[in-house]
Amino acid sequence: MTLAIEAEGLTRRFGRQEVLRGIDLRVATGSVYALLGPNGAGKSTTINILTTLVRPDGGTVRVAGHDVEREPDAVRARISLTGQAAAVDEVLTGRENLVMLGRLSGLSARIAKARAAELLDRFDLAEAADRRVGTYSGGMRRRLDLGLSLVVPADVVFLDEPTTGLDTRSRQELWRIIREVSGAGATVFLTTQYLEEADQLAERIAVLDDGRVAAEGTPDELKARVGGEVVELRGPDDELLAERPTDGTVHGLRAAIDELDRLEASATVQARVVLRRPSLDDVFLAITGGTAHAEPADGEASDRDLISTKG
Repeated sequence: MTLAIEAEGLTRRFGRQEVLRGIDLRVATGSVYALLGPNGAGKSTTINILTTLVRPDGGTVRVAGHDVEREPDAVRARISLTGQAAAVDEVLTGRENLVMLGRLSGLSARIAKARAAELLDRFDLAEAADRRVGTYSGGMRRRLDLGLSLVVPADVVFLDEPTTGLDTRSRQELWRIIREVSGAGATVFLTTQYLEEADQLAERIAVLDDGRVAAEGTPDELKARVGGEVVELRGPDDELLAERPTDGTVHGLRAAIDELDRLEASATVQARVVLRRPSLDDVFLAITGGTAHAEPADGEASDRDLISTKG
């Protein structure tokens, strides 16, 4: 297995706050890899280091076969980055944004225009190509932002919470595009707080908590860590009243149902029992305890500082 990203013992401190406490990551070439974690767990710091925006205090990192500290220019030439805030010029049209970045990236005028037309069509923006970006919806801006990061094809595509703030339809459209990018051979590394997003897209997931990788594996492997099925008690409007995890055995299932049965007997509403398999929500809560950590005070590049760029 060839690796697109390999980090070992990655550490980073901002002032007195230790943000990363020895991160190990191995991301296979051509895969989609998701980094999950509560706010302040170190996700953005990790992606900033992997994309050469922040220097690590300790450890080694190689991206696309190059050391991020000794060969930052070589790394930037092989990657693209889309940050949390759309980095588009609202005065220009969608086409002008793409052509401008193509020219700045060294493409000829003819090739830049052809690449812009290709990306506008691919990201379902052809009809809005000559409208000012200031008139675009949030989903359209996000698709254009991702298109900008792909003007020059990249081996490794970094997406820092790519669908934050989008509605369900826009999020699903972006999922489709991310699958297409991966299907074309690029490695996709994304951070997200949407557990369903990681479940839908990622082949492997790392859960980051308090600056450490608390768990890593495929979605199914992580779900298996939680245990067997989850038994839910739901009200007449399908609201969740209570839930109990089981170990997958008949005895465990019976015990969970008996406990919920006692809760139902004391409830004032008619309830029903539902059996479901563990989700990534269960994994996340079991691993992190549902806690959020304070963001670093000084030194860390904020989410707003991330821009779509091609080195």
